[in-house]
Amino acid sequence: MPKHLLKNDHKNIHILQHPLLAHSLSILRKKETNSGDFRRLLSEVSRLMAYESSRDLKVKNFMIETPFEKMESPFIYEDVTIVGVMRAGMGMLDGFMQMFPHSKVGHIGIYRDKFLNNTVEYYFRLPNDIERNKIFLLDPLLATGATVVAAIDRLKQYGVNEIRFHCLLASPEGLEILQETHPDVSVYCLSVERSMDEKGYLLPGLGDAGDRIYGTI
Repeated sequence: MPKHLLKNDHKNIHILQHPLLAHSLSILRKKETNSGDFRRLLSEVSRLMAYESSRDLKVKNFMIETPFEKMESPFIYEDVTIVGVMRAGMGMLDGFMQMFPHSKVGHIGIYRDKFLNNTVEYYFRLPNDIERNKIFLLDPLLATGATVVAAIDRLKQYGVNEIRFHCLLASPEGLEILQETHPDVSVYCLSVERSMDEKGYLLPGLGDAGDRIYGTI
């Protein structure tokens, strides 16, 4: 769905538009899609998202030797750390790790407690010495924004400077809150959804991503 659903124009919000991404997202949305197909497609979509969101990574030429001669050739010259928000973000890790096989990986366990009306952190584990790395933060759905904002808060407490958040679907409200609290964070998503229901589920959405990944529906 279009970016015009947002109240303000945010230059850091990138809606990724590609026929392959749109086709896969349509299958992910279908309630008939089983967990095995959901996991496979989520990994494929994540791989394409990693490709799209890494277009501006810095490269540096190094001398190599082909079977015929020596030449200068470009290599990525920035370190990327991939961080998944548990549990649904784990479904996106494989696709990103395929694109960045030598990257370090971190995990953040946070959930929004509807009774406490607050976020609860239950797991936090990041690699050492990643303060200057580009952080690719993963969570398939951005609804209220509370969980992602809390995850970014913790990353910044850790000393991280550049964060790129990746999700499949986002609510207009969640994007507004994220950009208000962390305007320096770039967001890459496939669709801005119409709204949320009273339980905080995105509409039209794709259901609970974690349940669909792990078959716990």
